[in-house]
Amino acid sequence: MLALGAALAVAGISSSIAHADTVLKASHQFPGGKGDIRDEMVQMIAREVAAAKVGLTIQVFPGSSLFKPNDQWNAVTRGLLDLTSFPLDYASGRHPEFSATLMPGLVGNFDRAMRLNDSPFMKDIKGIVEKQGAIVIADAWLSGAFASKKGCITSPDTMKGQVIRAAGPAFEEMLAAAGASIASMPSSEIYSGMQTGVLDAANTSSASFVSYRLFEQVKCLTAPGENALWFMYEPVLMSKRVFDGLNADQQKAILAAGEKAEAYFNEEVRKGDQLMIDTFKKAGVEVVEMSKADYDAWLAIAKESAYKNFAAKVPGGEKLIEEALAVK
Repeated sequence: MLALGAALAVAGISSSIAHADTVLKASHQFPGGKGDIRDEMVQMIAREVAAAKVGLTIQVFPGSSLFKPNDQWNAVTRGLLDLTSFPLDYASGRHPEFSATLMPGLVGNFDRAMRLNDSPFMKDIKGIVEKQGAIVIADAWLSGAFASKKGCITSPDTMKGQVIRAAGPAFEEMLAAAGASIASMPSSEIYSGMQTGVLDAANTSSASFVSYRLFEQVKCLTAPGENALWFMYEPVLMSKRVFDGLNADQQKAILAAGEKAEAYFNEEVRKGDQLMIDTFKKAGVEVVEMSKADYDAWLAIAKESAYKNFAAKVPGGEKLIEEALAVK
């Protein structure tokens, strides 16, 4: 009887193991459970995959709780991390081509961003991503803004003498050419940088301006408006090694969840700029926009700094810019 009981117990354990879900880990740097659209996007993918009942569970680790922001690229491409919502330009130190996904004035508005997703430009970018060991399961572009503790940033002259956090090399080159000093850090560190006096100003996505409560630190916000200089590509990436190891039903569920999350994101992200404006105004922050003349002045500086350097120094850089500009 004891032997039979032991056998049944072993069989029960084996059955439990056989039916246990494969657990995937998703990491990102953004606040969890507070309405940040990037967190919501990843959480939706986790829910949709669970509902598909294909033997997969996705655990989401927000707020840099699993990997630091800049460590996620290496982790996901090496198969140490399964999924991440990741600002692709953060990996431009390893792959300088990614700076094209945060090039001043290259995107301009959400409609054009959607058209870029299916363009030769993005095909080339995704080809590099895949070659390095990851795949894009959901596209995401965010508009962004400028804000300062000193005053409103509009024309290039208003940037002189300020220490600013810029999200990537292309913006850093443009801002430095306008007379700014640069301090590099992920968006999750902007608040403390301003609080401690390391930063006077920052540019980052509209979502990050709200999620990281930067309205508590600044005097003036320059919203994207009709002349949006700042757009950044922040896709949901998955380890190609991990994806290739899933069965067909699991892969289908992941891709379907990514498609649904992308559709959700593309609808909700357009509300983000107004949410940012309303939040900052409510906090007593002055809110302005760049004029067309301001935008054109910045773009002229960008073309003589960031664009020129990218075309000259990055293999295939000129081709990437031409492909992006060709999308109307």
